[in-house]
Amino acid sequence: MTNSLLEQLPEIVREGRKHAEKILESLEGRHRVSLQTREWVLPSKDTRDSDWIAAANRQAHLGEEGTADWTNRLIYGDNLLAMAALLAGDEHTPSLRGKVDLIYIDPPFDSKADYRTKVSLPGVELEQRPTVIEQFAYSDTWSDGTASYLAMITPRLILMRELLSDSGSIYVHLDWHVSHYVKLMMDEVFGKDRFQNEIIWERTNAHNMPTKTYIRAQDVIFFYSKMESFHFAKQFTEYGEAQLSRYKKDESGRLFTGRDLTFSTANRNRQFEWRGTQPPAHRSWGYSRDDLERLYQEGRILLKQDGTPRLDGLKVYLDETKGKPLTTIWNDLGRIGNTSAERIDYATQKPEKLLERIIQASCPDNGLVADFNGGSGTTAAVAEKLGRRWITTDLGKPACMIMRKRLIDQGAKPFLYQAIGDYQVEAAKSAMGRSFRVGDLSGIVLSLYGALPLQPEDNPLRNLGAVVYGGKKTLVLVDSPNKLTGAATLRKAIAQREQLLGGWDSVVVLGWNFEPSIGESITALNDDRLKVLVIPPDLLDRLRKKGGIEKLRGQVRFSSLQYLTIKPVRRVPSPPTPLPEGEGRQEQLQVTLDNYVLLSPEAINLDDDNRKKLLKVANAEPLALIEYWAVDPDYDGSVFRSVWQDYRGNTANDDDPLRVITAAEFSVPRKAGERRVCVRVVDVFGFEAEVVQVVAEPKA
Repeated sequence: MTNSLLEQLPEIVREGRKHAEKILESLEGRHRVSLQTREWVLPSKDTRDSDWIAAANRQAHLGEEGTADWTNRLIYGDNLLAMAALLAGDEHTPSLRGKVDLIYIDPPFDSKADYRTKVSLPGVELEQRPTVIEQFAYSDTWSDGTASYLAMITPRLILMRELLSDSGSIYVHLDWHVSHYVKLMMDEVFGKDRFQNEIIWERTNAHNMPTKTYIRAQDVIFFYSKMESFHFAKQFTEYGEAQLSRYKKDESGRLFTGRDLTFSTANRNRQFEWRGTQPPAHRSWGYSRDDLERLYQEGRILLKQDGTPRLDGLKVYLDETKGKPLTTIWNDLGRIGNTSAERIDYATQKPEKLLERIIQASCPDNGLVADFNGGSGTTAAVAEKLGRRWITTDLGKPACMIMRKRLIDQGAKPFLYQAIGDYQVEAAKSAMGRSFRVGDLSGIVLSLYGALPLQPEDNPLRNLGAVVYGGKKTLVLVDSPNKLTGAATLRKAIAQREQLLGGWDSVVVLGWNFEPSIGESITALNDDRLKVLVIPPDLLDRLRKKGGIEKLRGQVRFSSLQYLTIKPVRRVPSPPTPLPEGEGRQEQLQVTLDNYVLLSPEAINLDDDNRKKLLKVANAEPLALIEYWAVDPDYDGSVFRSVWQDYRGNTANDDDPLRVITAAEFSVPRKAGERRVCVRVVDVFGFEAEVVQVVAEPKA
C-alpha cells in the first residue's frame, strides 16, 4: 500500500537535501555545470538607423561587454542546472552565492496543464508538443502526482536559499493545487520563523468563472526572508472614498484627520498622564513624553473642548501621507485584460504592477532580482524598468524567445542570452541511472542507427561503429552530448575515414547539439562522402517509456540539419557630411535573407497532421518559419554580439505579425579592411542557424 503524502514528506525532504548537497559539493569539481553565451544582445528594433548618434551609442555599448561589473542574463534551461552554474561561477563571472537580493518564482501549479505550444504561421496554426527537455521536466515533475512535484521543488528551494543575500527575500507564487504543501517545504528550507507573509492576490473577475461551489478567485504568494533582518520598503495604496471622507480642512484649507496616539498594549512605562490625559488600563502611549511634547509644540495634537489632548489626536495631513499601508490582501491588481497593451498572449503572464510592487518592496535600488520560472518575462521587464539588475531562466524555448523579444521591444540595456550544454547528459542520467557514461549512450545510438561498434582497441571512446552494405563500408561517429558538434568534429571524422583501419568509403556523424554555423561548415568542406545527421532529441525519453532498445529498433529516424543562406552583404560608405569633433565616419550595412531550410520535420515533436501543414508552409514560403534574426557586423567566431534584430510582431518595422522583414539596413562605424558579418536566425520551433560572410572594404 502506497504511503500517504503526509507520510512521504520526511523522505521527500531528506532526498531533496541530498540532491542539493551533491550539487553544492560538485561546484568546485572539474565537471561542474557552466553557462554558454549564445548571444550578447544590444537591443535595436529599427530597420533603418542612419543616425550617427544611435550608431555610436551601439558601438559604445559593444565596448562594455566583458568590462562592466554586471550584465543582465536570460538563460535557457533547467533552473536547477542554471542555479548550479550561477553558484559555481566561471572565469568571466564570480559565484553569485549570497549575492541575489530578491527571488520571485511562479512555478507550474497543475499537473493537468496543457504544455503544447501553438505556432501560428501564414494560413495555418500548428500545435507543437513539448521538446525533449521540457518532456523530461514535466513527466518527472508530475509522474507521481504532488509527491513528484515536491521532490522537484525542494532541492531548487535549497539552491535558491544559497543564492540569496543575507538581507534577501523570496516570493513563491502558487494557487490552491499545491500551495499548502509547498508552504511545508519552505518552512523546512527557510525556517518557520523566516515566514513573513501569505499574500492573497485576488486575480480574476468572479462572475466569469462558473462553478458548482464557491468561486476560486485568488492566488497565494508566500514571502520568506533568508535571515531575521531583511530589506523591506513599506508599500502604500491610494485611499478609497471611505478613508478620504475622514479628512477635514483646517484653517489653511489643508486636509487632515486624527490618528491614534496610543497602542493596544499595556506597557507600564507608557501609561503615564500627560497634559491631563491618560490612556485606559489596557492601552499605552505610542510615543515617549518628550515626543508627545514636541508634537504638541508643533501643533500636531488635536485637543478636546476642555483643552486636553485627544487619544486619537495625532494630526495627520493628507498631503504628507503616502497612502494606505499595504496589507496582505491585494485586490487592486486585476488580471491582464484582453486588450491590455502589456498582453503578449502567454498563458501564465502576470501583470507588471504585481511585480512592481514586489520588487519595490523587497529589492533595493540597483539590487539583483532572479526569476527561475521566467515565463513571459514580466519579472525581467519590470526589473529593467525599475533600474534593478536581473537574471531570468526558463526551460521552454518559446518562453525564452518571448522574453528576448519583449526585452528588445522595450529597449532594454544589453543583456546575455545563455544556455546550458549538458541537457542530454542529465537526461541520460535520468533514463539510465546516475552512474551512466557517455560511452554507454554512444553504444545505444550506434545500435539504433544499425551500426556495429568497432573493437575497443580502435574505439577507446566507444563512439565509433561500422555499417557494411552493398560492398560499401561506412564509418559512423557519435558525437558527445556534452558539446556542440561543429567544424572540428567534422574534420576529425574525415581524417578517421581516411586513416582508420585502412580507410572507409564514407563517414556519418551523428550529433545531439550543433554549432549554429554547422551548415556553413558542411558547405565549406564540400565533401560528398560526409553525412551529418541529428540524433532524435526525444530519443532518451522514448527509451525510458518504451522499455529499451529492442522496442525502438527500426522506429528511430536520424534527420538532416537546417541551414540559412543570405544574399551578398553590401557595405555602403555614408556621405561625407560634417561630424562633431571626435566622431568617426559611418558606413551602411545592407543584409538580406535568401533562404532557410528547416531541420527535418521528423525531429520536431508534431503529429502527422501538423507535420503536413508545416511542410506546406516550408515549401511555399521558407522564410516565414523565422521567428527572430539578428546581425553581428564584426563576428569574432566566439561571442555573437547582435546590434540589430527583427522578430515577428515587431511593429517598428512592419505591421505583419507572422513574418519578419527580410532585409536590414543600419549604420556602423566605418572599418578598414574586411568585415566578418554574421547573421543568426531562430525559427518558430527554437532551432538556430547562422551564416558568416567576409565582406571586403568598399572602394572609395
